[in-house]
Amino acid sequence: MLPTTLVNSGSQGNGVLSRRDAARHTAGAKRYKYLRRLFHFRQMDFEFALWQMLYLFTSPQRVYRNFHYRKQTKDQWARDDPAFLVLLSIWLCVSTVGFGFVLDMGFFETIKLLLWVVFIDCVGVGLLIATLMWFISNKYLVKQQNRDYDVEWGYAFDVHLNAFYPLLVILHFIQLFFINYVIISDSVIGYFVGNTLWLIAIGYYIYVTFLGYSALPFLKNTAILLYPFALLIMLYLISLACGWNFTKMLCSFYKYRVK
Repeated sequence: MLPTTLVNSGSQGNGVLSRRDAARHTAGAKRYKYLRRLFHFRQMDFEFALWQMLYLFTSPQRVYRNFHYRKQTKDQWARDDPAFLVLLSIWLCVSTVGFGFVLDMGFFETIKLLLWVVFIDCVGVGLLIATLMWFISNKYLVKQQNRDYDVEWGYAFDVHLNAFYPLLVILHFIQLFFINYVIISDSVIGYFVGNTLWLIAIGYYIYVTFLGYSALPFLKNTAILLYPFALLIMLYLISLACGWNFTKMLCSFYKYRVK
């Protein structure tokens, strides 16, 4: 789960890590500790996780300032508390059930939709994006004088989850109140409202992802992660000009997948 690995940290006088320090600082040990806490709900700080979810909408910079504090106090950037992951999973289930209800799906169709959203939309796409960002950041964004550091894959996936949460709420919760009465209608207002929600949701994803990597002091030129905004706005304007309705396409696709 650690985003960085420092080769020479925690060494003894002869430059060799002690067995205890080596075990304590390995990514595997911290990942094991993180997964073990998934089964101890009383040890999770759900109040703090809710605070992070709120500020991912209103002030995501504050969330990543807390990541700096965690690095200073616990020697890791990524979360050591799985409370955020648990709450995100609950949000995913509840919002997907709501999506199935709005689309008038049956029980088994809704279960299929839930499995699709969890394992394809969230986890599957997340694995691809995290792997791509992990490769790009390590290959092109690490400062030359900081080659002892590297962005670990676990942190890249953690950043994806941070960015995925606002997108999930906008497209799988807020949008639900407009689908049947506004968005799916064959009108200019319908695809304008729907596509604007997509613009905001994906824009949030890009921005929160940018903040995640710019929070790492050993990376350079992280502003290039904002470049997809230009393509996003261009696609948004083209969709309005052509009358494309992304939400209507998504609903049709979901109905096709759960048949």
